[in-house]
Amino acid sequence: MKTVIFPEVLARVAKLPGTAIPAEGRTLRELVNAICERHAELRAHLFYQNDSFKEHFLLTANGGLVDPDSELPEGCEVDIMLATSGGLDVDQLSNEEIKRYVRHITLPNVGREGQLRLKKARVLMIGTGGLGSPISLYLAAAGVGTLGLIDFDVVESSNLQRQIVHGTSTLGLPKVESAKRRLLDINPDIRVIPYNCALNADNALPLIAEYDLVVDGSDNFATRYLINDACVMLNKPFVYGAIYRFDGQISVFNHQDGPCYRCLFPKSPPPELAPNCSAGGVIGVLPGVVGMIQATEAVKLILGIGEPLSGRLMRFDALSMRFNEIRFAKRADCPACSANPSITSLREEQQVCASSLPSQPLLAADAYIEPKALQRILHERREDAVLLDVRDANECEVCSLEGSLNIPLSELDQRLDELDKDKTYYVVCYGGSRAERAASRMLEASIGNTFVLEGGIKRWVRDVDPSMPIY
Repeated sequence: MKTVIFPEVLARVAKLPGTAIPAEGRTLRELVNAICERHAELRAHLFYQNDSFKEHFLLTANGGLVDPDSELPEGCEVDIMLATSGGLDVDQLSNEEIKRYVRHITLPNVGREGQLRLKKARVLMIGTGGLGSPISLYLAAAGVGTLGLIDFDVVESSNLQRQIVHGTSTLGLPKVESAKRRLLDINPDIRVIPYNCALNADNALPLIAEYDLVVDGSDNFATRYLINDACVMLNKPFVYGAIYRFDGQISVFNHQDGPCYRCLFPKSPPPELAPNCSAGGVIGVLPGVVGMIQATEAVKLILGIGEPLSGRLMRFDALSMRFNEIRFAKRADCPACSANPSITSLREEQQVCASSLPSQPLLAADAYIEPKALQRILHERREDAVLLDVRDANECEVCSLEGSLNIPLSELDQRLDELDKDKTYYVVCYGGSRAERAASRMLEASIGNTFVLEGGIKRWVRDVDPSMPIY
Protein backbone atom coordinates (compact mmCIF):
# COMPACT_ATOMS: atom_id res chain seq x y z
CA MET A 1 0.00 0.00 0.00
CA LYS A 2 1.24 3.45 -0.94
CA THR A 3 -0.10 6.99 -0.35
CA VAL A 4 -0.59 9.72 -2.92
CA ILE A 5 -0.60 13.33 -1.71
CA PHE A 6 -2.68 15.72 -3.83
CA PRO A 7 -2.67 19.57 -3.81
CA GLU A 8 -5.46 20.95 -1.64
CA VAL A 9 -7.08 22.84 -4.49
CA LEU A 10 -7.11 19.69 -6.68
CA ALA A 11 -8.58 17.60 -3.88
CA ARG A 12 -11.34 20.19 -3.52
CA VAL A 13 -12.30 20.57 -7.18
CA ALA A 14 -12.07 16.78 -7.81
CA LYS A 15 -14.18 16.13 -4.68
CA LEU A 16 -11.60 13.86 -3.05
CA PRO A 17 -12.22 12.88 0.60
CA GLY A 18 -8.86 14.37 1.56
CA THR A 19 -5.42 15.27 0.26
CA ALA A 20 -3.75 11.94 1.24
CA ILE A 21 -5.28 8.95 -0.57
CA PRO A 22 -4.02 5.35 -0.12
CA ALA A 23 -3.86 3.09 -3.17
CA GLU A 24 -2.34 -0.11 -4.53
CA GLY A 25 0.02 -0.14 -7.51
CA ARG A 26 3.60 -0.64 -8.67
CA THR A 27 3.99 2.68 -10.50
CA LEU A 28 2.68 6.18 -9.99
CA ARG A 29 0.40 5.78 -13.02
CA GLU A 30 -1.12 2.60 -11.54
CA LEU A 31 -1.65 4.36 -8.20
CA VAL A 32 -3.38 7.34 -9.78
CA ASN A 33 -5.50 5.17 -12.09
CA ALA A 34 -6.68 3.19 -9.08
CA ILE A 35 -7.69 6.41 -7.33
CA CYS A 36 -9.41 7.73 -10.50
CA GLU A 37 -11.52 4.56 -10.60
CA ARG A 38 -12.92 5.55 -7.19
CA HIS A 39 -13.04 9.30 -7.88
CA ALA A 40 -13.86 9.76 -11.57
CA GLU A 41 -13.71 13.58 -11.56
CA LEU A 42 -9.99 13.46 -10.85
CA ARG A 43 -9.00 12.01 -14.25
CA ALA A 44 -9.89 15.06 -16.34
CA HIS A 45 -7.77 17.29 -14.08
CA LEU A 46 -4.67 15.09 -14.21
CA PHE A 47 -4.61 13.63 -17.72
CA TYR A 48 -4.86 14.69 -21.34
CA GLN A 49 -7.06 12.56 -23.58
CA ASN A 50 -4.01 10.55 -24.67
CA ASP A 51 -3.47 9.55 -20.99
CA SER A 52 -0.32 11.61 -20.56
CA PHE A 53 -0.01 13.68 -17.38
CA LYS A 54 -0.63 17.40 -17.73
CA GLU A 55 2.57 19.40 -17.59
CA HIS A 56 1.56 21.74 -14.78
CA PHE A 57 1.96 18.86 -12.28
CA LEU A 58 5.26 17.64 -10.82
CA LEU A 59 5.36 13.94 -9.98
CA THR A 60 7.63 13.36 -6.97
CA ALA A 61 8.55 10.59 -4.55
CA ASN A 62 11.12 10.56 -1.74
CA GLY A 63 12.14 14.12 -2.52
CA GLY A 64 12.84 13.68 -6.25
CA LEU A 65 11.03 13.68 -9.58
CA VAL A 66 9.81 10.29 -10.78
CA ASP A 67 8.72 8.86 -14.10
CA PRO A 68 5.03 7.89 -14.00
CA ASP A 69 5.82 4.38 -15.27
CA SER A 70 8.86 3.60 -13.12
CA GLU A 71 8.38 1.10 -10.30
CA LEU A 72 8.16 2.65 -6.84
CA PRO A 73 9.52 1.17 -3.57
CA GLU A 74 7.00 -0.24 -1.09
CA GLY A 75 5.59 2.15 1.47
CA CYS A 76 6.80 5.29 -0.28
CA GLU A 77 4.76 8.48 -0.26
CA VAL A 78 4.05 10.03 -3.66
CA ASP A 79 3.48 13.78 -3.84
CA ILE A 80 1.78 15.34 -6.85
CA MET A 81 2.73 19.00 -6.83
CA LEU A 82 0.89 21.75 -8.69
CA ALA A 83 2.52 24.88 -10.10
CA THR A 84 1.53 27.77 -7.85
CA SER A 85 0.12 30.88 -9.47
CA GLY A 86 -0.56 33.01 -6.42
CA GLY A 87 -4.13 33.44 -7.65
CA LEU A 88 -7.24 34.03 -5.60
CA ASP A 89 -9.62 31.45 -4.18
CA VAL A 90 -12.25 30.80 -6.87
CA ASP A 91 -14.85 29.63 -4.35
CA GLN A 92 -15.60 33.06 -2.99
CA LEU A 93 -15.53 36.75 -3.85
CA SER A 94 -13.31 39.09 -1.90
CA ASN A 95 -14.63 42.42 -0.66
CA GLU A 96 -12.61 44.16 -3.36
CA GLU A 97 -14.18 41.95 -6.03
CA ILE A 98 -17.66 42.62 -4.70
CA LYS A 99 -16.96 46.34 -5.02
CA ARG A 100 -15.54 45.89 -8.54
CA TYR A 101 -18.46 43.78 -9.83
CA VAL A 102 -21.30 45.47 -7.95
CA ARG A 103 -23.10 46.39 -11.20
CA HIS A 104 -23.15 42.68 -12.08
CA ILE A 105 -24.05 41.42 -8.62
CA THR A 106 -27.12 43.65 -8.40
CA LEU A 107 -28.52 42.15 -11.64
CA PRO A 108 -31.27 39.60 -10.90
CA ASN A 109 -29.85 37.08 -13.42
CA VAL A 110 -26.29 37.35 -12.12
CA GLY A 111 -25.89 38.00 -8.41
CA ARG A 112 -22.99 36.59 -6.40
CA GLU A 113 -23.51 33.11 -7.80
CA GLY A 114 -23.26 34.36 -11.39
CA GLN A 115 -20.15 36.41 -10.64
CA LEU A 116 -18.55 33.31 -9.11
CA ARG A 117 -19.35 31.43 -12.32
CA LEU A 118 -17.51 34.10 -14.25
CA LYS A 119 -14.58 33.89 -11.85
CA LYS A 120 -14.36 30.10 -12.21
CA ALA A 121 -14.74 30.19 -16.01
CA ARG A 122 -11.87 29.42 -18.37
CA VAL A 123 -12.14 31.01 -21.83
CA LEU A 124 -9.69 30.47 -24.68
CA MET A 125 -9.24 33.36 -27.13
CA ILE A 126 -7.93 32.45 -30.58
CA GLY A 127 -6.26 35.63 -31.81
CA THR A 128 -5.55 38.93 -30.07
CA GLY A 129 -6.08 41.21 -33.06
CA GLY A 130 -9.10 43.20 -34.18
CA LEU A 131 -11.75 40.90 -32.73
CA GLY A 132 -9.64 39.54 -29.90
CA SER A 133 -9.02 43.05 -28.56
CA PRO A 134 -12.57 44.03 -27.53
CA ILE A 135 -13.45 40.44 -26.61
CA SER A 136 -10.54 40.05 -24.22
CA LEU A 137 -10.93 43.55 -22.76
CA TYR A 138 -14.59 43.02 -21.87
CA LEU A 139 -14.14 39.45 -20.61
CA ALA A 140 -11.30 40.62 -18.37
CA ALA A 141 -13.35 43.54 -17.09
CA ALA A 142 -16.32 41.21 -16.50
CA GLY A 143 -14.20 39.04 -14.22
CA VAL A 144 -13.73 35.88 -16.29
CA GLY A 145 -11.19 34.16 -14.06
CA THR A 146 -8.86 32.58 -16.62
CA LEU A 147 -8.24 33.88 -20.13
CA GLY A 148 -6.02 31.91 -22.49
CA LEU A 149 -4.59 33.91 -25.42
CA ILE A 150 -3.27 32.23 -28.59
CA ASP A 151 -1.43 34.33 -31.18
CA PHE A 152 1.92 34.05 -32.97
CA ASP A 153 2.15 37.64 -34.28
CA VAL A 154 3.87 40.77 -32.97
CA VAL A 155 2.38 44.24 -32.56
CA GLU A 156 2.84 46.50 -35.60
CA SER A 157 1.80 50.11 -36.11
CA SER A 158 -0.83 49.11 -38.71
CA ASN A 159 -2.58 47.08 -35.99
CA LEU A 160 -3.33 50.09 -33.79
CA GLN A 161 -6.14 51.40 -36.02
CA ARG A 162 -8.43 48.66 -34.65
CA GLN A 163 -6.56 46.37 -32.23
CA ILE A 164 -7.26 48.39 -29.13
CA VAL A 165 -5.79 45.97 -26.60
CA HIS A 166 -2.34 47.01 -27.91
CA GLY A 167 -0.63 50.39 -27.90
CA THR A 168 2.39 52.35 -29.02
CA SER A 169 4.33 51.28 -25.94
CA THR A 170 4.09 47.59 -26.92
CA LEU A 171 5.12 47.86 -30.60
CA GLY A 172 7.33 44.90 -31.48
CA LEU A 173 6.17 42.76 -28.56
CA PRO A 174 4.41 39.43 -29.09
CA LYS A 175 0.70 40.21 -29.19
CA VAL A 176 -0.09 37.78 -26.38
CA GLU A 177 2.37 39.53 -24.05
CA SER A 178 1.11 42.97 -25.06
CA ALA A 179 -2.49 41.90 -24.45
CA LYS A 180 -1.61 40.29 -21.12
CA ARG A 181 -0.14 43.57 -19.85
CA ARG A 182 -3.29 45.49 -20.75
CA LEU A 183 -5.73 42.89 -19.40
CA LEU A 184 -3.96 42.64 -16.04
CA ASP A 185 -3.96 46.43 -15.85
CA ILE A 186 -7.75 46.34 -16.26
CA ASN A 187 -8.21 43.50 -13.79
CA PRO A 188 -5.26 42.20 -11.72
CA ASP A 189 -7.51 39.58 -10.09
CA ILE A 190 -7.74 37.38 -13.19
CA ARG A 191 -5.27 34.90 -14.65
CA VAL A 192 -4.01 35.45 -18.23
CA ILE A 193 -2.18 32.58 -19.92
CA PRO A 194 -0.32 33.56 -23.13
CA TYR A 195 0.43 31.00 -25.85
CA ASN A 196 2.86 32.58 -28.33
CA CYS A 197 2.12 30.11 -31.13
CA ALA A 198 -0.29 29.32 -33.92
CA LEU A 199 -3.16 26.93 -33.36
CA ASN A 200 -2.52 23.78 -35.37
CA ALA A 201 -3.63 20.16 -35.68
CA ASP A 202 -1.03 19.07 -33.11
CA ASN A 203 -1.86 21.46 -30.27
CA ALA A 204 -5.56 22.25 -30.80
CA LEU A 205 -7.03 19.37 -28.79
CA PRO A 206 -4.79 19.62 -25.69
CA LEU A 207 -5.13 23.43 -25.58
CA ILE A 208 -8.89 23.60 -26.08
CA ALA A 209 -9.46 20.73 -23.63
CA GLU A 210 -8.21 22.99 -20.82
CA TYR A 211 -11.01 25.56 -21.30
CA ASP A 212 -14.79 25.79 -20.95
CA LEU A 213 -15.41 27.55 -24.24
CA VAL A 214 -13.55 29.03 -27.19
CA VAL A 215 -13.98 32.50 -28.71
CA ASP A 216 -12.80 32.89 -32.29
CA GLY A 217 -10.82 36.00 -33.18
CA SER A 218 -8.97 34.41 -36.10
CA ASP A 219 -8.77 35.78 -39.64
CA ASN A 220 -8.55 32.68 -41.83
CA PHE A 221 -10.60 29.64 -42.73
CA ALA A 222 -7.92 27.08 -41.90
CA THR A 223 -7.89 28.11 -38.23
CA ARG A 224 -11.67 28.44 -38.04
CA TYR A 225 -12.32 24.91 -39.31
CA LEU A 226 -9.65 23.62 -36.95
CA ILE A 227 -11.35 25.33 -33.99
CA ASN A 228 -14.71 23.96 -35.03
CA ASP A 229 -13.57 20.36 -35.43
CA ALA A 230 -11.66 20.37 -32.13
CA CYS A 231 -14.65 21.87 -30.29
CA VAL A 232 -16.97 19.23 -31.74
CA MET A 233 -14.62 16.44 -30.66
CA LEU A 234 -14.29 17.91 -27.16
CA ASN A 235 -17.93 19.06 -26.89
CA LYS A 236 -16.95 22.67 -26.26
CA PRO A 237 -19.05 25.68 -27.36
CA PHE A 238 -17.49 27.96 -29.96
CA VAL A 239 -18.35 31.68 -30.22
CA TYR A 240 -17.73 32.74 -33.82
CA GLY A 241 -17.06 36.16 -35.29
CA ALA A 242 -15.72 37.34 -38.65
CA ILE A 243 -15.22 40.75 -40.26
CA TYR A 244 -14.49 42.08 -43.73
CA ARG A 245 -14.44 45.73 -44.79
CA PHE A 246 -17.81 46.99 -43.44
CA ASP A 247 -19.54 43.66 -42.73
CA GLY A 248 -19.55 41.34 -39.74
CA GLN A 249 -20.92 37.92 -38.79
CA ILE A 250 -21.52 36.38 -35.36
CA SER A 251 -22.87 33.01 -34.19
CA VAL A 252 -22.51 30.33 -31.50
CA PHE A 253 -21.63 26.81 -32.60
CA ASN A 254 -21.71 23.41 -30.91
CA HIS A 255 -23.79 24.59 -27.96
CA GLN A 256 -25.97 21.92 -26.34
CA ASP A 257 -25.94 19.70 -29.44
CA GLY A 258 -26.60 22.68 -31.70
CA PRO A 259 -25.18 23.07 -35.21
CA CYS A 260 -21.47 23.57 -35.83
CA TYR A 261 -19.60 25.82 -38.27
CA ARG A 262 -19.52 23.08 -40.91
CA CYS A 263 -23.32 22.83 -40.73
CA LEU A 264 -23.36 26.42 -41.96
CA PHE A 265 -20.30 26.39 -44.24
CA PRO A 266 -19.25 22.80 -45.04
CA LYS A 267 -16.30 24.06 -47.11
CA SER A 268 -14.37 27.29 -47.43
CA PRO A 269 -14.62 29.47 -50.57
CA PRO A 270 -11.85 29.49 -53.19
CA PRO A 271 -8.84 31.77 -52.54
CA GLU A 272 -9.97 34.56 -54.86
CA LEU A 273 -13.14 34.94 -52.78
CA ALA A 274 -11.39 34.75 -49.44
CA PRO A 275 -9.13 37.75 -48.81
CA ASN A 276 -8.34 38.56 -45.22
CA CYS A 277 -8.60 42.02 -43.71
CA SER A 278 -4.98 42.88 -44.56
CA ALA A 279 -5.81 42.63 -48.25
CA GLY A 280 -9.43 43.75 -48.18
CA GLY A 281 -9.22 46.28 -45.36
CA VAL A 282 -11.57 46.75 -42.43
CA ILE A 283 -13.05 49.88 -40.90
CA GLY A 284 -11.48 50.26 -37.46
CA VAL A 285 -14.70 50.33 -35.43
CA LEU A 286 -16.20 47.17 -36.98
CA PRO A 287 -14.26 44.65 -34.87
CA GLY A 288 -15.37 46.58 -31.80
CA VAL A 289 -19.04 46.03 -32.62
CA VAL A 290 -18.63 42.37 -33.59
CA GLY A 291 -16.19 41.60 -30.78
CA MET A 292 -18.48 43.06 -28.10
CA ILE A 293 -21.34 40.88 -29.35
CA GLN A 294 -19.04 37.86 -29.15
CA ALA A 295 -18.05 38.82 -25.59
CA THR A 296 -21.73 39.18 -24.70
CA GLU A 297 -22.46 35.68 -26.05
CA ALA A 298 -19.53 34.26 -24.06
CA VAL A 299 -20.78 35.85 -20.82
CA LYS A 300 -24.31 34.54 -21.48
CA LEU A 301 -22.98 31.02 -22.01
CA ILE A 302 -20.98 31.15 -18.77
CA LEU A 303 -23.95 32.46 -16.79
CA GLY A 304 -26.48 30.19 -18.52
CA ILE A 305 -28.86 33.05 -19.24
CA GLY A 306 -30.69 34.42 -22.26
CA GLU A 307 -30.96 32.97 -25.75
CA PRO A 308 -27.56 32.34 -27.36
CA LEU A 309 -26.94 32.76 -31.08
CA SER A 310 -26.95 28.98 -31.56
CA GLY A 311 -28.58 28.13 -34.87
CA ARG A 312 -28.63 31.82 -35.79
CA LEU A 313 -26.13 33.74 -37.90
CA MET A 314 -26.25 37.46 -37.08
CA ARG A 315 -25.08 39.77 -39.85
CA PHE A 316 -24.08 43.41 -39.37
CA ASP A 317 -23.77 45.97 -42.18
CA ALA A 318 -21.95 49.00 -40.77
CA LEU A 319 -22.65 51.19 -43.81
CA SER A 320 -26.43 50.84 -43.57
CA MET A 321 -26.29 50.26 -39.77
CA ARG A 322 -28.53 47.21 -40.05
CA PHE A 323 -28.56 43.88 -38.25
CA ASN A 324 -30.35 40.82 -39.57
CA GLU A 325 -30.12 37.11 -38.90
CA ILE A 326 -30.40 33.80 -40.70
CA ARG A 327 -31.63 30.70 -38.89
CA PHE A 328 -29.99 27.36 -39.65
CA ALA A 329 -30.06 23.84 -38.25
CA LYS A 330 -27.74 20.85 -37.96
CA ARG A 331 -27.00 19.08 -41.21
CA ALA A 332 -27.80 15.39 -41.20
CA ASP A 333 -24.71 14.89 -43.38
CA CYS A 334 -22.39 17.30 -41.54
CA PRO A 335 -18.84 15.94 -41.82
CA ALA A 336 -18.04 17.06 -38.25
CA CYS A 337 -21.09 16.81 -35.97
CA SER A 338 -23.51 14.36 -37.62
CA ALA A 339 -24.25 10.92 -36.22
CA ASN A 340 -21.66 9.44 -38.60
CA PRO A 341 -18.99 12.12 -39.09
CA SER A 342 -16.32 11.75 -41.75
CA ILE A 343 -13.95 13.98 -39.76
CA THR A 344 -12.69 11.88 -36.86
CA SER A 345 -9.25 13.43 -36.40
CA LEU A 346 -7.88 16.91 -36.82
CA ARG A 347 -6.35 17.88 -40.12
CA GLU A 348 -4.89 21.06 -41.53
CA GLU A 349 -7.24 22.75 -43.99
CA GLN A 350 -5.54 23.30 -47.33
CA GLN A 351 -7.68 26.33 -48.17
CA VAL A 352 -6.39 29.58 -46.69
CA CYS A 353 -6.85 33.26 -47.40
CA ALA A 354 -6.06 34.72 -50.78
CA SER A 355 -3.34 36.96 -49.37
CA SER A 356 -1.46 34.07 -47.76
CA LEU A 357 1.31 32.18 -49.47
CA PRO A 358 0.34 28.64 -50.52
CA SER A 359 2.25 25.73 -49.07
CA GLN A 360 3.57 24.76 -52.52
CA PRO A 361 4.55 27.15 -55.36
CA LEU A 362 2.17 27.18 -58.31
CA LEU A 363 4.84 27.94 -60.89
CA ALA A 364 8.24 26.61 -61.91
CA ALA A 365 11.13 27.79 -59.76
CA ASP A 366 12.54 30.03 -62.51
CA ALA A 367 9.26 31.97 -62.68
CA TYR A 368 10.03 33.74 -59.39
CA ILE A 369 12.27 36.74 -58.87
CA GLU A 370 13.64 37.91 -55.53
CA PRO A 371 13.19 41.55 -54.49
CA LYS A 372 16.84 42.56 -54.80
CA ALA A 373 17.05 41.09 -58.30
CA LEU A 374 13.93 43.01 -59.32
CA GLN A 375 15.39 46.16 -57.80
CA ARG A 376 18.44 45.86 -60.07
CA ILE A 377 16.21 45.44 -63.13
CA LEU A 378 14.18 48.52 -62.20
CA HIS A 379 17.34 50.58 -61.76
CA GLU A 380 18.40 49.63 -65.28
CA ARG A 381 15.10 51.10 -66.59
CA ARG A 382 14.68 48.44 -69.25
CA GLU A 383 12.11 49.45 -71.85
CA ASP A 384 10.64 45.97 -72.08
CA ALA A 385 10.14 45.59 -68.30
CA VAL A 386 6.65 46.20 -66.92
CA LEU A 387 5.64 46.08 -63.27
CA LEU A 388 2.12 44.65 -63.04
CA ASP A 389 0.39 45.11 -59.68
CA VAL A 390 -2.66 42.82 -59.36
CA ARG A 391 -3.88 44.12 -56.00
CA ASP A 392 -7.10 46.09 -55.62
CA ALA A 393 -6.81 49.84 -56.23
CA ASN A 394 -7.45 50.71 -52.58
CA GLU A 395 -4.44 48.61 -51.55
CA CYS A 396 -2.24 50.52 -53.97
CA GLU A 397 -3.20 53.74 -52.20
CA VAL A 398 -1.24 52.52 -49.18
CA CYS A 399 1.91 51.55 -51.04
CA SER A 400 3.10 50.56 -54.51
CA LEU A 401 6.28 50.22 -56.54
CA GLU A 402 7.01 53.26 -58.65
CA GLY A 403 5.79 53.04 -62.24
CA SER A 404 3.67 49.93 -61.76
CA LEU A 405 0.60 49.19 -63.86
CA ASN A 406 -2.44 48.28 -61.74
CA ILE A 407 -4.83 45.64 -63.08
CA PRO A 408 -6.67 43.92 -60.18
CA LEU A 409 -6.69 40.13 -60.39
CA SER A 410 -10.50 40.16 -60.61
CA GLU A 411 -10.25 42.21 -63.85
CA LEU A 412 -7.27 40.48 -65.44
CA ASP A 413 -9.17 38.02 -67.65
CA GLN A 414 -11.15 40.84 -69.23
CA ARG A 415 -8.05 43.00 -69.75
CA LEU A 416 -5.48 40.50 -71.03
CA ASP A 417 -5.64 42.12 -74.48
CA GLU A 418 -4.12 45.28 -72.94
CA LEU A 419 -0.87 43.42 -72.31
CA ASP A 420 1.91 43.44 -74.91
CA LYS A 421 3.24 39.90 -75.46
CA ASP A 422 6.63 41.34 -76.41
CA LYS A 423 7.10 42.87 -72.94
CA THR A 424 8.49 41.19 -69.83
CA TYR A 425 6.07 41.36 -66.89
CA TYR A 426 7.01 41.32 -63.21
CA VAL A 427 3.80 40.57 -61.32
CA VAL A 428 3.33 41.95 -57.81
CA CYS A 429 0.74 41.53 -55.04
CA TYR A 430 0.76 41.77 -51.23
CA GLY A 431 2.02 38.32 -50.29
CA GLY A 432 2.59 36.53 -53.59
CA SER A 433 -0.41 34.22 -54.05
CA ARG A 434 -2.52 36.54 -56.23
CA ALA A 435 0.53 37.29 -58.38
CA GLU A 436 1.03 33.55 -58.88
CA ARG A 437 -2.55 33.09 -60.09
CA ALA A 438 -2.23 36.13 -62.37
CA ALA A 439 1.02 34.79 -63.85
CA SER A 440 -0.61 31.39 -64.44
CA ARG A 441 -3.40 33.03 -66.44
CA MET A 442 -0.92 35.15 -68.39
CA LEU A 443 1.13 32.09 -69.30
CA GLU A 444 -2.04 30.33 -70.47
CA ALA A 445 -2.66 33.39 -72.69
CA SER A 446 0.82 32.97 -74.22
CA ILE A 447 2.34 35.94 -72.39
CA GLY A 448 5.51 33.98 -71.81
CA ASN A 449 7.91 36.53 -70.30
CA THR A 450 6.19 36.62 -66.90
CA PHE A 451 7.78 36.55 -63.46
CA VAL A 452 6.38 36.79 -59.92
CA LEU A 453 7.90 38.91 -57.17
CA GLU A 454 8.61 36.28 -54.54
CA GLY A 455 6.95 37.14 -51.24
CA GLY A 456 5.22 40.17 -52.76
CA ILE A 457 5.23 43.68 -51.30
CA LYS A 458 5.75 42.26 -47.81
CA ARG A 459 9.12 40.80 -48.76
CA TRP A 460 10.06 43.90 -50.78
CA VAL A 461 9.66 45.94 -47.60
CA ARG A 462 11.74 43.44 -45.64
CA ASP A 463 14.58 43.12 -48.17
CA VAL A 464 14.64 46.43 -50.07
CA ASP A 465 12.66 49.30 -48.56
CA PRO A 466 11.78 49.02 -44.84
CA SER A 467 10.46 52.60 -44.89
CA MET A 468 7.55 51.69 -47.17
CA PRO A 469 4.23 51.59 -45.25
CA ILE A 470 2.46 48.22 -45.38
CA TYR A 471 -0.83 46.90 -44.10
